[in-house]
Amino acid sequence: MTASPLSTDKLVAELRIRAAALGFDSFGIAAAGARPDLPAKLNAALAAGWHGDMDWMAQTAERRGSPKALWPEARSIILLGVNYGPESDPLAVLGERDRGAISVYARNRDYHEIIKGKLKELAGLLSRRSGAAVKVFVDTAPVMEKPLAEAAGLGWQGKHTVLVSREFGSWLFLGAIFTAAELPPSTPHGESCGSCTRCLDICPTKAFPAPFQLDARKCLAYLNIEHQGPIPHQFRAAMGNRIYGCDDCLAVCPWNKFASVSREARLRARADLERPALADLARLDDGGFRQLFAASPIKRIGHARFLRNVLIAIGNSGDAELAGLAESRLEAESALVRGAAVWALRRLAPHRAAARRLACLAQESDNTVLLEWSADLQ
Repeated sequence: MTASPLSTDKLVAELRIRAAALGFDSFGIAAAGARPDLPAKLNAALAAGWHGDMDWMAQTAERRGSPKALWPEARSIILLGVNYGPESDPLAVLGERDRGAISVYARNRDYHEIIKGKLKELAGLLSRRSGAAVKVFVDTAPVMEKPLAEAAGLGWQGKHTVLVSREFGSWLFLGAIFTAAELPPSTPHGESCGSCTRCLDICPTKAFPAPFQLDARKCLAYLNIEHQGPIPHQFRAAMGNRIYGCDDCLAVCPWNKFASVSREARLRARADLERPALADLARLDDGGFRQLFAASPIKRIGHARFLRNVLIAIGNSGDAELAGLAESRLEAESALVRGAAVWALRRLAPHRAAARRLACLAQESDNTVLLEWSADLQ
């Protein structure tokens, strides 16, 4: 659907005002076909295996690479951003080895639920004013939000592949409204990273094969959130006390100096999730885990994977007083938890681990756990 230039301009102006009132910090428009380069880039990354075991990326590659393949009626895409800038340095907790480091985005409520309602309200206004069909997406469909947001002028994809904004640095949540209406596209920003390589240099696992490329198989955020099996041995020490996500490459971006603290209180860190004690987290049972993270994205990884992460952090703590917590999980129901507990106990208290070894081996049937008892510690 195409409206007259005057009415379209008025509509976009109204949408911008309403978006700001709803709490969106960034607004831009891209044509549905603005990024014809995406299929080739996506297929190259998939061919290299950089997606790890995120098989859904390969299964949805055709729709992910082209908005029109996802929805043929799409003519324009409105990209919106919500600032989730933290109040303090998120990397400070990395020096407190008895504490857990949780990614900034997950220290409060699930942003999907916060943004989705706002997007629906704005999409409803667009539909009523234009008469055109709309669809709303918040990381719930194969949409490449970051390159589309770049096309819409919200910022540019930095060398760490995350969208960087002149106003909000690396701290923007993104949402998209697809529409059959034809709206005037925004002017894209040029890439403004210059010669800076801070985000690449700080990566604990060297997960960037080259600037603007990410191998998820080496990314700690992928490993402790998406990866369902044991954390690979070569990345465990590098994981440190990062129990959910990794903010290193985001937090060192120089453009963050222009970012303000999030206006949305539900996106600011809960006091109990800024630097939680590993000892408290290790004692959580499934019910306690669900209660603590009831409205958090952390709940989605489940209790077993969360304990896996906490036990790796305990193994990295160097605090022998935490060894008892690892030992208490040697007979956990989940093999994923048992394996991490073995590694942590062997790291912190090798004599106690040796004393438990034969009894544990006698009743263990899972090969991944059996291997933990004999694997070289890194």
